Amino acid sequence: MQNNYKKIDLFGKSFLQKLVVKPPFTFDFPVEERACFLYLLQGAMEFQFEDDQTHVPTNQSLLLNCLQSGKQVRNTKESGIGEVVIVTFHPEILKKIYEKELPAIVQPGKAVSNQSHGKINNDFLIQKYIEGLLFYFENPSLVNDEILTLKLKEIILLLSQTQQVSTIQVILSQLFSPVKFSFQQVIEANLFSQLSIDELAQKTNLSVSSFKREFAKMYNDSPANYIKNKKLEKAAELLLASDNRIADIAFDCGFNDLANFTKSFHDKYGVSPTNYRLNQIAK
Repeated sequence: MQNNYKKIDLFGKSFLQKLVVKPPFTFDFPVEERACFLYLLQGAMEFQFEDDQTHVPTNQSLLLNCLQSGKQVRNTKESGIGEVVIVTFHPEILKKIYEKELPAIVQPGKAVSNQSHGKINNDFLIQKYIEGLLFYFENPSLVNDEILTLKLKEIILLLSQTQQVSTIQVILSQLFSPVKFSFQQVIEANLFSQLSIDELAQKTNLSVSSFKREFAKMYNDSPANYIKNKKLEKAAELLLASDNRIADIAFDCGFNDLANFTKSFHDKYGVSPTNYRLNQIAK
């Protein structure tokens, strides 16, 4: 149930929104060319896309594009008030305010990913930015397009400085470059990263359960087993093709723990990485 709603437009399109809602509620995002940054001031919400569900607690935020159907935020609990601020990115407005060249964060990068939403860890500056927006909701007579343009550029700059900048770039760049990678392209491009299965599933824009089903269908193996074997095969090649330290090779192949790498290598090849290198050289 919506108790309070305020909206501020920029160049005739919704830019800032503040909603106060009482559960249970469900809000479906329309399918159109725009992206949204949601900051939860109070309460907690669940972001639902297909069979994937993401919990968003107080003082946390979510970035998503609206190019696909089925996305919604909801809270099915019977008590508690939810208050959320939404900043909307329209591609035509971004082109308008950046006349010469779009900032790098909205241009396609090198990442091979179809991720369409992600949680953003808010730092102090983003929290202060949201607090500043609340002033304009309470004083709409002081708002004009020039001030709002500056606020739009400010949030773009702040997002470009967060730890999740690569994820943000993937999501925002989809507004201008609707490149869709195949499932296999995403897997092969990220084989030797240190991503968890959850993170890899996000890059394919699938829930973990859907990701595992699709993976088994394509590779006839579990993601964990297939990826580990590919990493070990690459490590074996590098042990023979280079004189790099074993710890460096382990890291380059996506292992962040040398002991785990050594045990996994021994389980697969029957010898330690050091002896594997020595035995092959001796031959």
